Amino acid sequence: MGDARTVRAVNALTVGWAGRALRQSEETVFSAAGVWPLLALLAADGAARDELERATGVDTGEAAGAAGRLLARLDALPGVASAIGLWSKATVPLEPGWAGALPPAAHGVLSGDVAADRAALDAWADKRSGGLVPRLPILLREGTELVLAGALTVRTNWLRPFDEHGGVLYRTSALLDRVEVVEAPCGRVTVLKVLGTGGIDVHLLRGEAGVPGGEVLAAGVGALRRAYPAVPGDRLSYGEPGPGVTVSRVPSSDRRPYLSVTTVPFEVTAQHDLLDHAGLFGLTAATDDSRGHFPGISGEPLAVGAAGQTVTAAFSALGYRSAAVTAFGVAAGSVPASTARRVRAEFTGPIGFLTVHRTSWLVLNAGWVDARLPEEDGDGWDESDDGADGTA
Repeated sequence: MGDARTVRAVNALTVGWAGRALRQSEETVFSAAGVWPLLALLAADGAARDELERATGVDTGEAAGAAGRLLARLDALPGVASAIGLWSKATVPLEPGWAGALPPAAHGVLSGDVAADRAALDAWADKRSGGLVPRLPILLREGTELVLAGALTVRTNWLRPFDEHGGVLYRTSALLDRVEVVEAPCGRVTVLKVLGTGGIDVHLLRGEAGVPGGEVLAAGVGALRRAYPAVPGDRLSYGEPGPGVTVSRVPSSDRRPYLSVTTVPFEVTAQHDLLDHAGLFGLTAATDDSRGHFPGISGEPLAVGAAGQTVTAAFSALGYRSAAVTAFGVAAGSVPASTARRVRAEFTGPIGFLTVHRTSWLVLNAGWVDARLPEEDGDGWDESDDGADGTA
């Protein structure tokens, strides 16, 4: 899908962000894939350049090209759409080479009327996110000279939908390797791969009780590249070999093994001030407005005044939908008789999720939710009807 080096850099940013975002929020969702291209497009010098190179994992001279390739390849994926928007005041001369590398229709003008400009940028966010993010995630101010924004939407339908009953999602499959238990530094983590259309999957992650969510998400990212030992469902030991997993033998007329999965639908929306973690994103020096930092963008002295992201995600019986809008505001510097193997996996309580491009392992977004089961209503699911008729 994308350059392997870029995929590693985006996923590393996902891991770093997970460790910070989950210290402050019980539920959240974020998209490093939505931030990374914008960081790569910030043509900085001095200390700001050094920080951005560390954050993006690529040299400044290569960063814009890598960002362009990533955006083009994301936009070519079925179910994925990406967009870049640039708005600048007429008084800010842009470097032709930098502006020319952006998509032809990306550049708009800031009129200086804050209310009118805000309305125009909110309309862009609403349109590019398919209505899921109706407002730009930063405030415009009179001193805002330039805005660089990106949108990333992901839509996938499950190859085989879940059954839904009483607010709970159920599915059975003969493919036991859809679940695995990973031996990560934070302990055992159970991973369920839910396959979707267009090569987009969602991995549900359940860690051991008390393990911080950031460590569970990091384990999930590491599992993508097989950094840790993993045991698939058809080789798990009997008993409780991983968080939320039980393996047993049950009466069966055909002896076919099967995997039974239980989870719940969820929706989560989060807003992030990226400057709360300026060091992670390589933006500490770039916010110093005593001088300019971006000669590759404009001869005018510019500094980052605001950086934010709004993300929303929904996991349902039929599929997954998410949208992320990221923006940087740049201001002027002052300068039976038989038995069968059954694996049961419950992804309830605090769980993580990764939205993953299947072949490149690029993490498009990640999150953490408290997926509690609804209160019993007296009409529970009859597990005796479980069958192994699914393949996805």
